Parts: sequence; C-alpha cells; structure tokens
Amino acid sequence: MHFSDIRVIAFDADDTLWVNEPYFREAEDQFCGLLEDFLPHHAISQELYKVQLQNLSLYGYGIKTFVLCAIETIWQVTDGKANPVLYSKALEIGKEMMAKPVVLLDHVQRVLEAFKDDYRLVVATKGDLIDQERKLKKSGLAHYFHHIEIMSEKKAPDYQKLLRHLDCRPEHFLMIGNTLKSDVLPVLEIGGRAIHIPYHTTWVHETVDHLVEHENMLSLESLHDLLSTGLVKGR
Repeated sequence: MHFSDIRVIAFDADDTLWVNEPYFREAEDQFCGLLEDFLPHHAISQELYKVQLQNLSLYGYGIKTFVLCAIETIWQVTDGKANPVLYSKALEIGKEMMAKPVVLLDHVQRVLEAFKDDYRLVVATKGDLIDQERKLKKSGLAHYFHHIEIMSEKKAPDYQKLLRHLDCRPEHFLMIGNTLKSDVLPVLEIGGRAIHIPYHTTWVHETVDHLVEHENMLSLESLHDLLSTGLVKGR
C-alpha cells in the first residue's frame, strides 16, 4: 500500500492510543463475582453481554452503558429480588473505572511527533462523550490533533460524515486502529486506507470471524512499526 496521497491520519483512541479493554475485563470479572450466588461466572458474563447488545442502540458505548446494563442484568438474574447493596456495588465498579489512569500504549508520542508536521492528525473514536474527553485530557495528547471526533458508531456513513467535515477525499484518508470491525472495514468500504494494529484483548462485539485482506489495508504488530511504513516523510 502506498501512502503518497495521504493527507489526514485518524487514530482510534481506546486500545490504540491508550489502554481500555483490560479495564472493562476487570470490571466484568468483579461484576460477575457479585452474582456468583445466582449463576456461574460464565453465565453471568453471557447475560451481561446479551443485555449490552440489546441496549447498544439506546445507550451507545462506554462505562455508563456498562453500568446501566449491569444494573439491568442484576434485575434479570435475581428476578427483581436482589439485595439493594448489589446495585450500589455495580455503581461503585463503574466509578472505579472512571477513576482509572490513562496509560498510553508504547511509542504513541514518538509516532505522533513523527507525523504531526506532515499530516492533519485526527482522533476518531466512539464511546461516551464526557469519558472520552476526560481520557484525552488526561493523556496529554490533545495538542497533537487537528480534530477530535467522538462517534456514536463507526460505520461507513459515520466515516463519510467525518470526511465531509474534514473536507477530505477517501483516498487521502488513513485510519489506524485495533479493531477490524470498527476501524478498518467501514473505512475500506468508502474508499479510504486503513492500518490494523491488533491489541492483545478485544471485546467480542468488535471481532470479525473471517480473514480480511485488501489492497488498501495494512496489518502491523505495533505503533512503532508505523515509523517504517513510508508514512514518515523523507523515508
């Protein structure tokens, strides 16, 4: 894949710029432990996931959605007879998630420094607006970006809307992210370019069950590998 036409580079945030999914895994484990007197751990996890899928169109993504779905799961699993303390503990798990530190992935700042003068850099992420703004502020990375787009979904029409806002043609747009479903496939669908950098853990909703190969897609092992792709001017 050639990069000579790229003008805008967009980065996903969660598990591309900073750690995110491990916090959700930890919170889910804590939550399942709250209900171990009612169902086995794996069954609670399945019920929670089912509730999350049912509510995505209403609540979107993020910690607040997790908490709302956890509360609903408690109600369903206990048939509405749960000790109120369980609801309080679910809320506390959510508050603890929001207090987690923002831990940058390796080489993030080095990559952004290498690209900032030659491209318009963008954050294109989905999730809760307030929480994503909090993480961006804590990350210390905001000054690198020309534009921040916090999306309710990351499908082809959402990327087309972003490109219209940026006045950018698809062939001049490169998306970098950790999930094929949200960061790669919809961008390829509209004629853009994409680089997939997998993270060691991914929410099952964001996985795809087929091999993805495309002339406008590149897979790398780490952010550091971006420095050897030809994106850095003069290399």
